[in-house]
Amino acid sequence: MRLVFAGTPQTAVRALDALLASRHTVAAVVTRPDAPAGRGRHLVPNPVARHAAASGVEVLRPVRARDPDFLDRLRAIAPDCCPVVAYGALLPRAALDIPPRGWVNLHFSLLPAWRGAAPVQHAILNGDDVTGASTFEIEEALDTGPVYGVLTEPVRPTDTAGDLLDRLAYAGAKLLVDTIDGIESGVLEARPQPAEGASTAPKLTGEDARVDWSAPALRVDRRVRACTPAPGPWTTFRGERLKLGPVRLATGGDRLGPGELRVTKRAVMAGTGSHPVALGDVQPPGKRRMTATEWARGVHLSDADRLGA
Repeated sequence: MRLVFAGTPQTAVRALDALLASRHTVAAVVTRPDAPAGRGRHLVPNPVARHAAASGVEVLRPVRARDPDFLDRLRAIAPDCCPVVAYGALLPRAALDIPPRGWVNLHFSLLPAWRGAAPVQHAILNGDDVTGASTFEIEEALDTGPVYGVLTEPVRPTDTAGDLLDRLAYAGAKLLVDTIDGIESGVLEARPQPAEGASTAPKLTGEDARVDWSAPALRVDRRVRACTPAPGPWTTFRGERLKLGPVRLATGGDRLGPGELRVTKRAVMAGTGSHPVALGDVQPPGKRRMTATEWARGVHLSDADRLGA
């Protein structure tokens, strides 16, 4: 089939690669416009735009998917189907009606669970043991369309959102190609999502990534892992923001008050609403990332110091 692929972040590049290597033809790529980055705030193309350009594929960067010029170009390309992975914008009916085989989204959850922008983060945040990926036909409503195929993936106890998303992107790329193959051959039929079990996964903000040390240790651990690498977990120390890496759940030892710190020979322990956790890497403002023990030696902790105070 003749395809137009829509996607934006690095997560989508693996699927684009799989489609480029398939028997189908990727005639163009739709992605978000170049965005300012770095200290100079120069406009920089996103990972999908860079990869498509390097592969000799036409790149379309509409500011809005309803822009007439974009819709005219899409009609001229005449795709049979449009696979999507993390494009980052809603598609209007005028765009959805163009490919006769529809727009097929690869979403990183077991729909109808975790509809929205951050399904992997919410799966970790809520302590799911198993998650997965789904391919479905896009409708105007958010992630509600009928499902073509699914795969499952266990959530490991130490998974960050980045770890889990990497595995799902790899497995999901094959699922997406298999789905496109099945649509072309006519062997796949999309089935409506179950009415039960729907949940939403809105994008996590910087404030969502702030650690609440009065929460139980298990919830602190999940929040840190769910927000790694983005938006990036953090707390405050002596009035300044301190970036955090994944923590380690600990058992036994003395109980500490929320945010209270204690340095041992091998770790820096932080108190929570239950038992303490061992801090991993930290990054103070304007400095490099370092181990918690390095950081503790440099700041000369006092008994009055608290995280999140």
